[in-house]
Parts: sequence; C-alpha cells; structure tokens
Amino acid sequence: MSTSSTVGARIPIASVPNLRDIGGYPTADGARVRTGVVYRSTDLGRVADGDVAALDALGITTVFDLRTESERELLPDRAPSGAKEVALDVLADTDPSAAPAMMQHILTDPKVAEQLLGTGDTNEFLLKVYGEFVTLPSAVSSYRTLFTDLARAQGAPALIHCTTGKDRTGWASASLLLFLGVSEEDAFADYLLTNEQLLPSFEPVFDKFRAAGGNPDLLLPILGVRRPYLEAAIEQVRAGFGDVEGYFADGLGISAADRDALRTNLLT
Repeated sequence: MSTSSTVGARIPIASVPNLRDIGGYPTADGARVRTGVVYRSTDLGRVADGDVAALDALGITTVFDLRTESERELLPDRAPSGAKEVALDVLADTDPSAAPAMMQHILTDPKVAEQLLGTGDTNEFLLKVYGEFVTLPSAVSSYRTLFTDLARAQGAPALIHCTTGKDRTGWASASLLLFLGVSEEDAFADYLLTNEQLLPSFEPVFDKFRAAGGNPDLLLPILGVRRPYLEAAIEQVRAGFGDVEGYFADGLGISAADRDALRTNLLT
C-alpha cells in the first residue's frame, strides 16, 4: 500500500469502534483523497459521556445512517452536536426471511453456529448481500442519496455508518474510493482494516462463545470482513455497468455535474 502510516489510522474514541477518516489515499492521476471530509464508523448508539467532546471536535455536520428502521429504533444514534441525521435504509427491500434472524442464537450456541455457518472462511449470506448492495432498489436509492449529498456538501465533514460499520458502510467507502481513482489495493486495504479495528470490540462475545464450548474462529466470517465479500460487489458492478464509473453514472444515476463535484470536494 503506497500510503503513509497515518492513512486508515483509527480515531481513538473508545465507545465508537471502527471510526476512521477515509481520506489520505493517493489516486491514479496523482491527486489524494482529502482528509477531514468523510469519516466511517459503527453506530453512534453507545457514545459515552466522556467521548462526546472528542466526537464533536471532528466537526461532523451530517451523519448518514445506513441501518434499517428497526436497528435505528433499537439503538438511536447519539449524533454530534448540531449534526443533521440522514436515514438511508440500504436493506429496506431485502427479503426479510433472508436476514440473519438467528444471529443471537449463532453468537451464543456453538451447535447452531456450526450448523448455520459451517466452518468455511466466508459466509454465503454476506456474499449474497454484497451483490444486493449494487442491485437492490433500496440500496441504489440510499447510495445515490449519500453520494449526491456528499457532492453538494462542499467539503462539510460527514460520517457514514451502519451498525458495525463493516458491510453497508464498507461498500459505501470502498466504492467511493474506487470512484475517486484510488487503487483496488488501497481500497481493499482500507476495507480490511475493519478486522483490526472492530474485532477487538467483540472480545466479550468471543469469550462467551468459547465458554459455551465453541471455537470463536467460527464467528470471524460474520463479525469481520473478507476479501471475497467486497469482490462479490465489484463483480456485480462489472457485470452490470462495466466499471465503477458506470456504476455511479448508470447504476446510481448520479449526474455528470454531481460526479465532477464529488471529485472536486473529495480530492486535493
């Protein structure tokens, strides 16, 4: 990865795991993604009193919440002071029966986990979901709004998040970086940082699973990220639109003016 060690560095706010600036990456034409403009994280439902000032200090003006309505109701965000909250339910149109409703059982019952997850290094449900990020009408609408708003915000700091900040947010960040001209190597590296920055926060879950007689490694494919997940979305983009430029133009329907503005706002 042809970047400095500060690129992708976690912003140390303990109650907001997986929080980082997506800026700093170089592009193919010699520009660089601006820092201090777009951040990504887990949800803001557990922001501790002692972390409010540090979060406010980032100057975030808009929070894009990619969670479902039920996720938002279960754990409302504690957004930075004065920030506008934009709810974009990426998975609103997905088949509810396909949702991992068994998640709680999976995390607490090793037998159920082995039965539903198998012992592979990837999860079939997530491979399917990443393809849907590109094709699902609610995902298209959500990502169109997100990127159009970023194009028109003129550099105002924004935060993108879902629940764990790894899948819906992971695709938002990776597709944006690729659109801006960041190499696939760097886009994947940024995506995979989630395994370093998020998984430690699941230590209590792993401990309970181990205590129940399970192998915590079984949970890694659903609690972390895997290269094949992001590859599944990129393959869907190539099959449908040729490349990420085609995805932004034809898949998401973002105008040429807004695509230019996105580059102007986010590149230096």
